[in-house]
Amino acid sequence: MSYHTILGAGGIVGNGIASALVSEGKLVRLVSRTGFAMDGAVSSKADISNASQAAEVVKDSAVVYLSAGLKYDHRIWAELWPRIMSNTIEACKQANAKLVFFDNVYAYRKVSGPMTESTQYNPCSKKGEIRAKVATQLSDEMKGGNISAMIVRSADFYGPGADKTGVPNILVFQSLAGGRKPSCLVTDGAKHSYTYTTDIGQAVAALAGSDDAYGEVWHLPTAPNPFTAREFIIQAAREFGVEGRYRVLSKGMIRLMGLFDRTIAELFEMAYQNEFEYIFDSSKFQNAFGIRPTPYTVGIRNTVEYYRKK
Repeated sequence: MSYHTILGAGGIVGNGIASALVSEGKLVRLVSRTGFAMDGAVSSKADISNASQAAEVVKDSAVVYLSAGLKYDHRIWAELWPRIMSNTIEACKQANAKLVFFDNVYAYRKVSGPMTESTQYNPCSKKGEIRAKVATQLSDEMKGGNISAMIVRSADFYGPGADKTGVPNILVFQSLAGGRKPSCLVTDGAKHSYTYTTDIGQAVAALAGSDDAYGEVWHLPTAPNPFTAREFIIQAAREFGVEGRYRVLSKGMIRLMGLFDRTIAELFEMAYQNEFEYIFDSSKFQNAFGIRPTPYTVGIRNTVEYYRKK
């Protein structure tokens, strides 16, 4: 038996990939620290920062998907991400498995114009430096012909299920659903791309099933012409049927709030992503696979409906 093994089951990304693979009739193994389970998939419990445990759960795998999520703390990332990447690469080599690494855009830094797959790494944050390091490590292995792998990236994401990890979910949708004033970070006038959660799984499954996709970097389908924070909030408020009043959390406010909350403190070094335009281009994927991203108006409407049902 050859499994499609998800390292990082239980999170919004891993679950989306798993659901897409199960719907295609693939044999799916879910790996997490907690033993997260899903109908139609086999569940395994492991700590992939441990080399022997990583090797054990990757055995008998055709494709491995590294979508692990760590606590949002650069100190933890610095300790664990290099180890996890090394363990995963070695385990895939031993199993002769392909590797799909789900990454973010922290390594890019602030760019002039849209971020594309050819954007050079130039991180300006501690977390960005760590992501650049592990992505470069995998790229070097790919270029050396040591492993068949790809790197897939999304923009920040929003949508059903992103209750704990999607900034728009936390600051906008959850606030509006709870009758509170929504917020945005740093400025309300800069355009900011967001990847819709339900687009991720289908896209990753399509990439993993294409032999020609390996050895490359791919941006997952993300709607073009993104909204500003002001436009995003007003659209969400309109769907909720309320006024679009909101507040802007300045960098000073984020720094102050970070004195009492470690996660908020970690957001401060990433403030540039909201201070300036953040445009994510996924035309390479769309041209290759013909899968179009969910438009923002539709994604916002669906996310509002998701919170109404909750």
